[in-house]
Amino acid sequence: MSQPLLRPQPWLFSRNLDLAAFGGSTLLAIALTFLGWKAGLLQGALPLWAWLLVVVGMDVAHVHATWLRTYLDPVEFKAHPLRYALIPLAAWLAGVMLHNHSGLLFWRVLAYLAVFHFVRQQAGWVALYQRKEETLCRFDRHLDLAAIYAATLWPLLWWHGHLPRAFSWFVDGDFAGRLTLVAPVAASFATATGPIYLALLAVFFLRQMLRWRSEAFFPVGKSLLVLSTALTWHLGIVTFNSDWAFTLLNVLPHGLPYMVLVWQRSQAEPAKKGTAGSLLKAGPLVFAVLLVAVAFGEEWLWDLGIWHDHSGLFGPGWTLGLVAQALLVPLLALPQATHYLLDGFIWRSSKSPAVAPSPLV
Repeated sequence: MSQPLLRPQPWLFSRNLDLAAFGGSTLLAIALTFLGWKAGLLQGALPLWAWLLVVVGMDVAHVHATWLRTYLDPVEFKAHPLRYALIPLAAWLAGVMLHNHSGLLFWRVLAYLAVFHFVRQQAGWVALYQRKEETLCRFDRHLDLAAIYAATLWPLLWWHGHLPRAFSWFVDGDFAGRLTLVAPVAASFATATGPIYLALLAVFFLRQMLRWRSEAFFPVGKSLLVLSTALTWHLGIVTFNSDWAFTLLNVLPHGLPYMVLVWQRSQAEPAKKGTAGSLLKAGPLVFAVLLVAVAFGEEWLWDLGIWHDHSGLFGPGWTLGLVAQALLVPLLALPQATHYLLDGFIWRSSKSPAVAPSPLV
């Protein structure tokens, strides 16, 4: 007869919210992937309606949630004015120089910055859970991080060794794995380290079972996080060769928990002033609608100025020269670049009691 979970669970938000944010987003992504397979949507580009709902409504929208804790918060902005002025300026200038040299180089640098952000966010969630377990030993701390890094880095390594795929991070060819020397090395290294990847995940879950038996405690939230990360990254990158599957399994488990974190952290600061305070008083629905509206506006500008993929939705685009593109592309990408860079600061410095501070870079 199994022992009961005697010790209290260290939830980040609450039991229901943690399960919904991490487990719910993962189950939704997997279910939609399965429905897409049944409907014949795994091949080809993402349909327009799915692009609007998932990419614009979740991926692009969650980027703008960062502003609630930065530029829209007068107290935070006043505390670090140089940070919030110089980071976007430096990102734009660097982007202009990169794009002026090579458009592909610009997207490659941005893609790897995004990858770093996605990997570090998962490690950040683990760190948040670890801070809730005050008696966690050093071995478990290292094992937790080893498991989450294995769950994210090995699929990326495999991806670099098996290009081209039916999906990309931003644009075709943005990963360096297409380079002649990189792909075979990455493929061989992925094959050699595959057993280590599986062993680390197996040892992690075995260790949690042993903790249940020895400590009458099983860390549900942290285990769910590692499991959901391992499932979505492996299914989205390795198992399926599909833009539909990659987008759903990549975006939903990343964007939804992030927006929950932003909202919960901000709600725990009742004295928040300015636009951020007004949004909090208006409620989460208004906040979500505004995020989607801003995201739609951003994509409108992208389509008019650069992509010209959805003229039926956004109208005829502009014809821009190379110099104008080199100025505009980094400007339109600035919300993403700033989001990636600022996340390394705002969670580390936060004093909010809702969740223990930890970097979600």
